[in-house]
Amino acid sequence: MAGVGGPRPLAVEPVNSAQQATLEIRTAVEPELVFVRSLRARNYRLTLRKDGVAVATIPARGSEHEARRFVDSHRDWLERARARQARKPRAAETWTVGTAVLWRGELQEIRVATVGERSQVCVAADVFRVASLEGDLRAPLEAQFARRAKIELPGRAWELAAETGADVKHVTVRNQRSRWGSCSAGGTISLNWRLVQAPDSVRDYIIYHELMHRREMNHSDRFWARVAEVCPWWRDAEKWLKRNGGLVGL
Repeated sequence: MAGVGGPRPLAVEPVNSAQQATLEIRTAVEPELVFVRSLRARNYRLTLRKDGVAVATIPARGSEHEARRFVDSHRDWLERARARQARKPRAAETWTVGTAVLWRGELQEIRVATVGERSQVCVAADVFRVASLEGDLRAPLEAQFARRAKIELPGRAWELAAETGADVKHVTVRNQRSRWGSCSAGGTISLNWRLVQAPDSVRDYIIYHELMHRREMNHSDRFWARVAEVCPWWRDAEKWLKRNGGLVGL
């Protein structure tokens, strides 16, 4: 499956558990570093998870000893990656009235719209009903964001598929925790519901990105050339995603 957020030799990215197997070692000496053996990996790889834990991937024929040497040779990169991660904005864990949340590409405060038996809050110009104005509003608001996404995103995906002539069989909206979107070999485009929180230009970039995987199921130069043809602003969109993904937990 191709999608936005694929692994690179060195990157700040989540570990795809479906691609890992058999070994995870965490030591008391260095609790923020784990070693994971991958049956698919061809090379040693060092990644940084969102929780700050570094993951050293050992290829099928590799050794933990060599993996430790690989980590030691990339300590400078790891320190820089952790520093970049610490600077990224993160979403508030608990949402209450007054909390700023990302909505339609902008940080917007949750404000009271109505009170009483039909309590409502507004985020920018959008109004959402809540059971109570007290307590954590994150779960009920995210559920309503997701419902809107399931209405809006498929329609936009089909519109852009028609525009580009991409052969799409099905469009789904999912609660993806590590990807903004993906494309299967069978022609299913999957989109993260959190795209409704992003700017329209970024939302469209993700859709274009996945549509172009219907022609190139890889991230080759030819693939990126196809993306550039239909979405000339893709580099700006990528920068926005890297800067602001943390605001929606990615």
